[in-house]
Amino acid sequence: MTTTPRPPTRVLLADDHALVRRGVRLILDAEPDLTVVAEAGDGAEAVALARTQDVDLAVLDVAMPRLTGLQAARELSRLRPGLRILILTMYDNEQYFFEALKAGAAGYVLKSVADRDLVEACRAAIRDEPFIYPGAETTLIRNYLDRARHGEPLPARAITEREEEILKLVAEGHSSKEIAEILVISAKTVERHRANLLRKLGMRDRLELTRYAIRVGLIEP
Repeated sequence: MTTTPRPPTRVLLADDHALVRRGVRLILDAEPDLTVVAEAGDGAEAVALARTQDVDLAVLDVAMPRLTGLQAARELSRLRPGLRILILTMYDNEQYFFEALKAGAAGYVLKSVADRDLVEACRAAIRDEPFIYPGAETTLIRNYLDRARHGEPLPARAITEREEEILKLVAEGHSSKEIAEILVISAKTVERHRANLLRKLGMRDRLELTRYAIRVGLIEP
């Protein structure tokens, strides 16, 4: 009795650098069980594509315009709970790693070793297994998962998800009116969130907010 081969995993790939997307696509399309069926240049486009495309796995860069990979992952987890998500990043950063887990990602792959780790990470995600990039502290991860399992509070976010969205758009140079149109809220609401951001983060102006956004990886320098 012969078994029907499983169709390849359909991948949505999001990165704002076309050259990176091309390189990652070459890695994935070389595997018989993986195929890239959709590409996005930013997080918002990735979310929009996931609404219309039949995809099994989203591979998202952390630092993208409009929505970061982490913001897109949160939205995709709400929108498509069955969709597997991997975060692809240049940053070997513990904070990003834990934020990725909280956002619903199954794994976190460093771009510097994507040719070595990405295929394995994709297959692990489809098996619903977490992929932990080499070098991550196993004890920290175990501690994090134990806390989550036992319902203990996880480290609090400094700002809310909406404030993070507005911070990113402010740092990208959008006016309050433009941000209001992008997020479909009033300009008054944008100004209120912006004032809250300055107060919470102890900052004075757009320049300081932009520096903070670069430091936490919301935008690239």
